[in-house]
Amino acid sequence: MFQIFNFGGLNGKELMLKINIENETSTLKTVVVGTALGFGGTPAIEEAYDPKSKEHILKGTFPKEKDLVGEMEGLVTILEKYGVEVMRPETIDDCNQLFARDIGFVIDDRFIRPRILPDRMAEVRGITHLVNRMDPAKVIEAPDGTRLEGGDVMPWNEKLFIGYSKPEDFARYKVSRTNQAGVDFLAALFPDKEVKAFELNKSDTDPKKNALHLDCCFQPIGEKEAILYKGGFKNEEDYAYLLNYFGEENVIDIDEAEMYLMNSNVFSINPKVIVSEKNFTRLNGVLRDRGFTVEEVVYSEVAKMEGLFRCTTLPLHRL
Repeated sequence: MFQIFNFGGLNGKELMLKINIENETSTLKTVVVGTALGFGGTPAIEEAYDPKSKEHILKGTFPKEKDLVGEMEGLVTILEKYGVEVMRPETIDDCNQLFARDIGFVIDDRFIRPRILPDRMAEVRGITHLVNRMDPAKVIEAPDGTRLEGGDVMPWNEKLFIGYSKPEDFARYKVSRTNQAGVDFLAALFPDKEVKAFELNKSDTDPKKNALHLDCCFQPIGEKEAILYKGGFKNEEDYAYLLNYFGEENVIDIDEAEMYLMNSNVFSINPKVIVSEKNFTRLNGVLRDRGFTVEEVVYSEVAKMEGLFRCTTLPLHRL
């Protein structure tokens, strides 16, 4: 049984939001970009959710709010250059709201409110004003027992790619964010889609061995291409499946160092335009050689928290 999730209703003259996401690359019309305002500064080491954040806490290089704000505004500028409507969460003091992707996602014309880490539930309040503007019949809450985060969920036309952990790894690692129940929930909710779930390699201590989400090791681009990191997949046959599905000639393989820097976590504005980090020299060159327009944005401070462009964006409407 799927539960309709309704935060409230439309207020005043607000218009109902149109939502529709069928894939990762169609022309973007509306997107939520997270916010670094009031993000709370450097957390205590025991409060960190991932090994890369822990690494920078211990090194004294954890990002500062003003730098994060500047980087995210750079992304907003590029999106608006292409006519994208950008929405932002309402600021919650002392709350890290950068990673809007995880707290909700759209598949076709439905907004899914997933079950996330309990420590992150405050983030959901920041987008309440947006969810209130959606058709309540199209807002679905994941049921008890499921765990899902949007970084693990990739609609790709007739397919739905999902990163997850089986029970042993899910119980073992805090960085395991999507479980089998979450996969089963989405498969039942979208029976017309072919669901392909991939076990990911996890580590709570080594960011070079941890695929926090599926988008940390895989990203479709264009109409039939993909960025792929073999080491992110627990089972080699899953990497082989994606290599075969997209075609070896259409795959850009990245190495461990590039994965660590989040090279797969780019963001498509349309099938030909990709937002990428300015320092991804090799990747950006390859993308341009393949005919893509690459919009470069400095996002290296955001990357210190094991997320990049896809992680900080929640697309609501693509054509």
